[in-house]
Amino acid sequence: MSSINQSSVSEFLLLGLSRQPQQQQLLFLFFLIMYLATVLGNLLIILAISTDSRLHTPMYFFLSNLSFVDVCFSSTTVPKVLANHILRSQTISFSGCLTQLYFLFMFVDMDNFLLAVMAYDRYVAICHPLHYTTKMTHQLCVWMVAGSWFTASLNALLYTLPTAQLSFCGDNIIHHFFCDVTPLLKLSCSDTHFNELLILTEGTVITVTPFVCILISYIHITCAVLRVSSPKGGMKAFSTCGSHLAVVCLFYGTIIAVYILPSSAHSPEKDTAATVLYTVVTPMMNPFIYSLRNRDLKGALRKLVHGGTSAQ
Repeated sequence: MSSINQSSVSEFLLLGLSRQPQQQQLLFLFFLIMYLATVLGNLLIILAISTDSRLHTPMYFFLSNLSFVDVCFSSTTVPKVLANHILRSQTISFSGCLTQLYFLFMFVDMDNFLLAVMAYDRYVAICHPLHYTTKMTHQLCVWMVAGSWFTASLNALLYTLPTAQLSFCGDNIIHHFFCDVTPLLKLSCSDTHFNELLILTEGTVITVTPFVCILISYIHITCAVLRVSSPKGGMKAFSTCGSHLAVVCLFYGTIIAVYILPSSAHSPEKDTAATVLYTVVTPMMNPFIYSLRNRDLKGALRKLVHGGTSAQ
């Protein structure tokens, strides 16, 4: 921890998304509306699943965990953006920056792992429907989620601790709306080759391994659907995966663009646009994507809303 004490930078300046006052007002409203929609949408999903006994199945258990992670994920960055705008401040402390970095990586990893677990759940449901209840036991589901939390926490430490050892001597301006690892490395006056190598290797393994598991699951799902004699039955089986597949494409597309591509391919504008997608837009869209075509979930949501209204 001595490296932290030697750093002359005690806080960073987050430039945000725009320096134009009119654009800042619009962006504030945009972030506020998106954040409220994210929190409300995901909390409704969690409440609907927890209060409806018909939804106490592995698929909805994983979905409720994904909704919880999305609320936490969005809360890691967006409230600070809103607070800085209201307080007319752009600063974030050194320790606050590292804390934000830690939780950012942890919740990104959790999204990553949960999407892979949900793909495995769909694989078992479609390819082994007769053995679904015996394979996807409650104990196994809990262990998979708990293992995801444990691995994500360790991986976030693996990123954050080496960053905490870096020295920041002069420039403290981050061309971003939150503390992300790539802008931080550019500001450091220490040798960052180890940090960059860690992101490229370990980060790639953590990202690619669940993605490969998702890909393998969908290859098996596709083969199983093609073997179904009835086209209508095959489409019905595959439609249960459409929402998950849409979220997977959006999530991994932005993650790869920001963290996996070499640093020469990065620019502040491209990084900011991609990170807005996966830190703000994706957590907000997940509840809508998963609930719009799901009759059981829509029924539970209507029951929850109407029940709350009648109670009043």
